[in-house]
Amino acid sequence: MNQETIALEMPDYLIIFGFIALIVGIGLYFSKRAKSTSDFFLGGRSLPWVLAGTSMVATTFAADTPLAVTELVKQGGIAGNWMWWNLLAGGMLTTFFFAKYWRRAGILTDVELINIRYSGPEAKFLRGFKAIYMGVFVNALIIGWVNLALMSLLQVFFGISDQQALFWTLGAMLIVFVYSGFSGLLGVVYTDFVQFIIAMTGSIVLAVMVVNSEQVGGIAGLKAALPEETLSFFPSFNGETSASGVLAVGLGSFLAFLILPWWNSWYPGAEPGGGGYVVQRMMSAKDEKNAVYANLYFQIAHYCIRPWPWILVALSCVILYPQLQGTEAKLGYVMAMKDFLPVGLKGLLLAAFFAAYMSTTASQLNWGTSYIINDFYRPFIKSEATEKELVTTSRISVLVMILVAFGVTSQINSIAAVWNFLLQTGAGLGLVLILRWYWWRINAWTEIAGTIAPFIGYAIVTFVFAKQVDPSWGAPIIENPKGFIFTIGFTISCWLVVTFMTQPTDDKVLQSFYQKIKPAGNWKPFVKNDESNQKLWKLFVLWISAVIMAYSILFATGSLIFQNWNEMLLYLGIFSISLVSVKVLASQVKVFE
Repeated sequence: MNQETIALEMPDYLIIFGFIALIVGIGLYFSKRAKSTSDFFLGGRSLPWVLAGTSMVATTFAADTPLAVTELVKQGGIAGNWMWWNLLAGGMLTTFFFAKYWRRAGILTDVELINIRYSGPEAKFLRGFKAIYMGVFVNALIIGWVNLALMSLLQVFFGISDQQALFWTLGAMLIVFVYSGFSGLLGVVYTDFVQFIIAMTGSIVLAVMVVNSEQVGGIAGLKAALPEETLSFFPSFNGETSASGVLAVGLGSFLAFLILPWWNSWYPGAEPGGGGYVVQRMMSAKDEKNAVYANLYFQIAHYCIRPWPWILVALSCVILYPQLQGTEAKLGYVMAMKDFLPVGLKGLLLAAFFAAYMSTTASQLNWGTSYIINDFYRPFIKSEATEKELVTTSRISVLVMILVAFGVTSQINSIAAVWNFLLQTGAGLGLVLILRWYWWRINAWTEIAGTIAPFIGYAIVTFVFAKQVDPSWGAPIIENPKGFIFTIGFTISCWLVVTFMTQPTDDKVLQSFYQKIKPAGNWKPFVKNDESNQKLWKLFVLWISAVIMAYSILFATGSLIFQNWNEMLLYLGIFSISLVSVKVLASQVKVFE
């Protein structure tokens, strides 16, 4: 790229630098409150649901998210978003079945659950292994793909090389360290709130200006220029890709993709039963009620409301930049920013992207460091460390994590490849993470087997079946899920065999866990006359109703935007019925109390 790509003027730079100064100032303001690990990683367990939920949404809104949606829409129309829409059911499951349990556990990280749920040296090994695996390896991969998106943005706007973009990204991570490394979660959450408002405002402004541009011609022009199937909320089920590139899969493959991943595959931010920064925010809520509300708000905002500004820009990019194909399609979003925004608004949108990047990176650094300190350093390295020492070590760990993530970023070439790898190597583990709350027989060996087996299954699919039998075994899940299904079956078989071949968790540990959490399910050896199981079927119907409610909001909003009035009325009717069901059942099982 050449210098002609530099598209900013002084007002834009002033807005960007003003935003960075504001965020750093907020973070440093809260740095004085981080006096213990509970303060640093959980904000003193004092967050209201609005702050906790907004922080979850802001964390999932990274610099890569609008770009990824643009690429998905280019390849498969609006229906291409089922690549992530399918995870809604798992998020709602966490809301109604697990949010209260996590807050009730009184632990610092989700990995620490191992310490109160399992027993024996195998539990100690599992806790240490997961602390390093998720806190360092997985966390570095996530930050790496977020960095790649920021690098694309910098290259389009400033015409710099890959190497220059990489080092500018390091500078951005160090800015994040200035406030998140000193303020802890409170600083992260409050800056998330500001960053999310800026990021969403910028996204909406861009969508309005691009769609209403002369080249696109408003919603009417968008509908006239694009094939009807591109605007469909659902893929074509005839299995034949149309000329417009709309997502076309077999009905069986689509149902498998919709039904399978959310409950059995571990994936960052969408862990079955909750995990990572989602659990961190729920545990930071001031009580169980706020934990439930925070996660419900997160699901609605994340899946139902936030995507539409991105989708509208992505559809416009199909018209505006037909030359962008394959992975380059994602750059259409950045090019639209550069081509259609006037001075000032361009700086605002770029600040919005920085906001999205910084909120995600800050959360990942704080979350990953919590594992390293709480689940590895304290139990394995220095158990007698004071709270002041742990906070200082946490800050050092954040800086070290930045350097590790920088190194990983330099080695990543494809965001999609990282997504697929994490989804495939977590296949079958999710059911363990759900059942450990509801079945006493699950033990540490179960989770160890469920963690290792997917890697073996994935290797078999990739290096044996795909290379020696049929290449379709290695296809992406939504195109052909048979490799994914094999890994699920292989993993579940492995951990079931291991469970019944090994000794259960110590009775005292199980009894203590039950008394603390009061979980429903099969805990017969440790409880008599458990009335909570009588509510399980109502919770199940409540969960299904909430999923239907969320999808109806999503599609009603889309129908309103595209002025499909009959469809909008249909989805509003479905929403009304499901909302009544949610309210009635929630009051009966007292999920919001």
